[in-house]
Amino acid sequence: MSFIISLIIGGIVGWVASKIMSTDAQMGIIANVLIGIGGSALGFWVAGLLGVSAAGGIGRFLVSVAGAVLLIFILGKLGIFRR
Repeated sequence: MSFIISLIIGGIVGWVASKIMSTDAQMGIIANVLIGIGGSALGFWVAGLLGVSAAGGIGRFLVSVAGAVLLIFILGKLGIFRR
């Protein structure tokens, strides 16, 4: 059950990040889930390097979205997503 919840939350995180970065038209539901999950991992890794600890559900969600936005930015610079 937790795997399904992770996929749903990953999809929401990826969708929010794609709206922020204006790449929503280029991404489908699978890409949103993958960006959300990968971006969450990236966000928590970067936060750990910076010594920031996300507390509470809202803090974790914001770190996840920030990581997903960073991942979309990196993929955009690599030519994966174009505006």
